Amino acid sequence: MVNDRGRIAAQPIVQALGWQPGTPLTIRDTAGLILIAADPDGTSRVTGDGHLRISAVVRHWCGLTPHSRVLLVAEPVEGRLVVHPAASLDAMVTRAHAAIFGGEPA
Repeated sequence: MVNDRGRIAAQPIVQALGWQPGTPLTIRDTAGLILIAADPDGTSRVTGDGHLRISAVVRHWCGLTPHSRVLLVAEPVEGRLVVHPAASLDAMVTRAHAAIFGGEPA
């Protein structure tokens, strides 16, 4: 869940990715998803509490508001995290149902 300051408490996932507090990150929006990767030139950092902070600009692009629920998908081999906002999950389910049951996605 995203709090009112754009933080996501994700300590177990951050640890699985091998990120420590202070690890520099690149955070970007792509096709309604938020992609996060460790990057020595990144302008964001893992907080001292092991949280991730999503900027207001990125939250706005992805339609995230305080208390928005998100799906976090870690890719440890690739060293990245994909944040799926609810709208992206709705779109994936709609496409999957259209493929299974026929017809065009709404």
